[in-house]
Amino acid sequence: MNAETAAVQPAGSGMMTGARWRRLLLRMILMAGALFLIMGPLLSLLIWSFAEKWYWPSPWPLEWGTSYWSKVFEGKMMDALISSFLIATAVTVICLIISIPLSYMLARYRIPGRTILLLLFLLPQAFPQLPVFSNAMVLMYRWDLVGTWTGVILIHLVGSVVFCIWTMVSVFQSIPTSVEEASTMLGASKLRSFFTITLPLAVPGVIASSLLVFLYSLDEFTGSLLIGAPFKTTLPVFMYNAAMGYEMQIASVTAILLMLPGIILLLLMQKFMKSEYLSAFGRV
Repeated sequence: MNAETAAVQPAGSGMMTGARWRRLLLRMILMAGALFLIMGPLLSLLIWSFAEKWYWPSPWPLEWGTSYWSKVFEGKMMDALISSFLIATAVTVICLIISIPLSYMLARYRIPGRTILLLLFLLPQAFPQLPVFSNAMVLMYRWDLVGTWTGVILIHLVGSVVFCIWTMVSVFQSIPTSVEEASTMLGASKLRSFFTITLPLAVPGVIASSLLVFLYSLDEFTGSLLIGAPFKTTLPVFMYNAAMGYEMQIASVTAILLMLPGIILLLLMQKFMKSEYLSAFGRV
């Protein structure tokens, strides 16, 4: 029996080892495929940004260089880059001024129709962006805001206020009301309790919400094209114009410039976004 058992065990363990290797090989193939799908387009952008000359059927650029990167600091690309960052900063500040008090009220008080009000803020995101921005453009033509920085900032606020309010409502809902009640019992007014207790506790959530709004505004294209172009050009619109003119090097450099702040800010947002905020997100 011992000899038979000893003869059977190596065969069984060999079959298990073979199955394990097949699973490992399949997992590696799937990971390689996913990595190719993610990194392939990014690698193509990087190659195009350093390609001086690249003609079919050559698989690689015929000449390499950094001349297109040098154009970042000159001409229209630099103007578009500065404009995009200034607009994103302005949209973020305005959004916080509007959203913080409104979100606090929605999170703390029993307002009639509170659920309906929160859902109304989602309406601009519930429909395709083009019809929403087209209707907004009609109103802005009446108010003479098309082709102005004010109009571009307002159209960015249409979408960014949604993200900011829903995020900040979840932030304030995650803060226990007991800390405010204790402050009130010690003689502090509700306004003082908000500024000295609640708002400092909400700072990580405010930062995360600010980063989310900043990224949204920096990458916003449809509204910027309809309201700002051709008089006011942001970086996404500049990239679109370059791609439509088949200036692939310029478009690739612009895409990388848009992508880098997104990666950095998303890493920062991961640091400040707490699990308590995510658990309260969407709770109406």
